[in-house]
Order: sequence, then C-alpha cells, then structure tokens
Amino acid sequence: MKKFIVLSLIALLVLAFGTMAFGQAKKPEPPKLDFRAAGFIDAQSLYWRNVGASGNVYGPPAAALLPGGAQFDRVNSAMMTRGHLRFDAVYGKEVSGTIFFEMDSTRWGDGGRPVAAGRGETAGRWGGDETAIEIKNLFFTFAIPGVPVPMQATAGLQPLSVRPKVFLYTDGTGFKFDTRIDPATISLFWFKALEGKDASADDVDVYGLQAGAKIDKITVGGYGFYYNMNTYPVDSSAVLAYGVSPASRADFWWLGLYADGKAGPVDLNFDFVYNRGEVEKRGAPSATAPDVKFRGWISRLKVDFPWEKMNFGGVGVYATGADRKKTAAGAMPGTTVDAAFGGGPSTKVGAYVVPPFSEHFAFGDAIVIQTEWNRAMSGFRTASGTNVNRGAFGGTWMAQLYGSFKATPWYKVTLKGMYLGDTTSNGNTIGNARSAGKPRDDKTIGWEFDLINEINIYRNLKWDIGFGYLFAGDALDYNVAGSVNKSPKDPYILLTKLTFTF
Repeated sequence: MKKFIVLSLIALLVLAFGTMAFGQAKKPEPPKLDFRAAGFIDAQSLYWRNVGASGNVYGPPAAALLPGGAQFDRVNSAMMTRGHLRFDAVYGKEVSGTIFFEMDSTRWGDGGRPVAAGRGETAGRWGGDETAIEIKNLFFTFAIPGVPVPMQATAGLQPLSVRPKVFLYTDGTGFKFDTRIDPATISLFWFKALEGKDASADDVDVYGLQAGAKIDKITVGGYGFYYNMNTYPVDSSAVLAYGVSPASRADFWWLGLYADGKAGPVDLNFDFVYNRGEVEKRGAPSATAPDVKFRGWISRLKVDFPWEKMNFGGVGVYATGADRKKTAAGAMPGTTVDAAFGGGPSTKVGAYVVPPFSEHFAFGDAIVIQTEWNRAMSGFRTASGTNVNRGAFGGTWMAQLYGSFKATPWYKVTLKGMYLGDTTSNGNTIGNARSAGKPRDDKTIGWEFDLINEINIYRNLKWDIGFGYLFAGDALDYNVAGSVNKSPKDPYILLTKLTFTF
C-alpha cells in the first residue's frame, strides 16, 4: 500500500511538472518555405483583313496596309504562341520573392520574318532550340516592421499596373509601397524607366500615388503620376555615349478618378483621366521648334446587369483628339503641321495620351478597332512605345451594347455591337483622306460587331473563339493622290486561342 502511495505521488509530480513544462511559451518556429509554380501555354490563330496599328498621335497604319501596300485589302493569317512560367518563394506573411518568365513565338515559323533586335520573341523558329526566354518580372515583397500600420514594400522588376483599361500597364524596375489605413488603401510608386549615363541628368523617373477606399458597396479612388523624362523619346540607343545628349526632354502628369462596385442590381466601373505635359528641345528656345504642350482627357463608364445565366451591359468611352492645325503626327518640337494649314511648327496636342510603353491597349473593349484578348497583335492602336501616344482610345469615342449567355457550365457566348466615332479636329485619327487639298474631317469610324465564344474543355484547358467585323465609315478612308481617296474593304478578324493553365 505504501509503495502504491509513493508511486502515485511520483506520478502526480511528473504530471504536474510536465504540465508546467508544456505550459511554458514556445519560441515560434521560423516560417517554412512554400515554393509555388504557375503559368500557362497557349496556341493562338489569327485570320484578318485590313487591321493594323496606326500612328503615334493620329495617322494611318503602316505603308503595307495602305492602298498599294502588300497587305491592303488582302487576307492575312498566322499562328502564335505564348508561355508564362512563374515561381514564388513564400516565407509566411512577411517575405516572398517572384521570378516570372515569358516565352513567345510572335509567329509560328519566326525564322521567316523580321523580329525586334535583342528581343526573345522567336520561340517559333523552325528547328527550335531558341534563346527565347524573357524575364518578365524579378522582384521581392516584404512586410515593413516597426510601423503602426500594416505596410509592405515590393522591390525589383515588377508590374506597374494602374487602371490598365484606360491608363497604365507595363513592367519596370522600381519600388512600390502599400499600406492600409482603414478604410483606405494607399500605394506609393517610384520607378526608374531609363538610367541613361550615370554622370548625366538624362534619367527617366516615374513617381506615383494611388489611394482608394470602399464606401458601402462602391470602391472610390484616385491617383496621380508624374513622368520626369530627361531623355525623350524614352530610348537609350542614341544617348549613352558621353558627349552626346538627348535632343529633347518632357514632363507629364496623369490625374485619375475611378469608382467600382454595385448600385442596386447593376455593377459599375467608371474612370476619368486627365493628362497634362510638355515636350521641349534641350538648349535655347527656337521659333521653329517651340515646346509642344499636351492636354487631353478620357472618360469611360461600364454598366453590367447580371440576370440568372445572362448578363447585359454597355460601355461608353470618350477620349479627346488632336487638332491637326496645331499638331504634327509625331508631335515633337520642330515637326510641322500639314502644309494645307500653313506648315507651321507643332505646338499643342489635344488628344488623350498614355505613358510610353503602356500596354493598356491589350485590355480593350472590342476586337477590331481595339485588341481585347488577342494580345495586341492587331487593332488600330499606337505604333510607338517610346513616346507618349494615343494608345487604343485617343481621338475616338465609342458606344457599345452587349449581352452574354452562359448556356452550360462549360460554354459562354457574348455578342457585342458598337458605334465608333472620331474626335480629331481638322482631320482623322486613323484615316488620312483629303479633300480640296486639306485633310478631310470625318466623324464615323464605323459600326463593329463581335461574337465571342468561351469553351472550357477541361478545368484547365480553355478555347476562346472570337470574330469581329467592322463596317468601315468615312474616317477610315485613305488618300491615294491629291483629293483621290480609297475606302478599304471592311476590316475583320477571326481569332482562336487555346490555353492550358497550371
């Protein structure tokens, strides 16, 4: 009996001290590495006629798509491929890093066509084994300790995306700081677009602030971006040698307001952006090359009314256009306006413009005039990436109605119809028709109709089929000689995209 009592006491002591030991606070274990991979591979086909990029501020497509050109009124076809491979190394909520690769075949059979020097868009060359891997993103994100509000920083080559439907999407090197002060979310940006020469003030820097807050069911916000471009156009190829300075510089501001959310039974997306800037030649002012001032704006409203398996909606966009009495096509100091208006120097651009290298046109609302999901290989968009440019909207306005029906869990069909107008004064945004020796000022770009089919073959295999047809208006006419103009055959494009995601 005594042995039993003694053993029981020992057992109770062991349990007591054991409980105390387990009750002590443990040191937190360091977060474990969570390594993730994701991406996609696609195969896309294009079949089109009279669809191609247009000029910088206004102007017709490239010469091949004008009357007499090898592609004018002719049918073209091509296949292309893109692949993304993204790796994320995540250590808890505090630190993560991302390496993001992109692989492109601009055309299947890339060896038979010219490609941009130094670019990797040649994965489709016959024989394979191409060095076609591009680094799209290379950045890390970390929570900033010791601050009273949640704040994180992202550093490196990362997406710079602010309302990409109308304003800005590009990839670039810089810092982004995000914080939340209920109910607001605030982001600060500093990006280095061009270093130029280390010992010279020829850099291009981008500074930005964005803030938004959710009020009831609607998120409202605004942003301001300043591009300080001591080299303009933003191109290092001609200015890296010491003793050689950029010919021009520029300063630009973009100020925007937006709202997203629900208002009763409908979903709303609203944007307004105002751009203001100036391009000047370096050195002493010149009467023949005065500064070129930019003032423009865009407004876009999208309304959706979902109803059971259907969705009905509309989009309205208005973007200011240039005045050809004041604006040359390239709008650089020293360029001259049309001789019919006196041939004086370019002084003002009233068109809405987007920053250099912005890929906002890839997020369009249509297929022919814009690009929507066909990766910007078509569409009447800007042809220049190193200048500010009209993108997909400048000099145009649009009124669109659409409806979609999700017939089955794996099939959705959408039909769109839209009117597209021209807002350039004393001339046209895309066409270059002339009358009585002067640029002709037309108002109708045309009526476009799009049919889009989305088919989910498997959970991670999707097939998109889109067809767009534009009944071309007078603003798409092209000049042949004198006052002789030619209307193109109606532009159209048939797109398919088969995408495997992982």
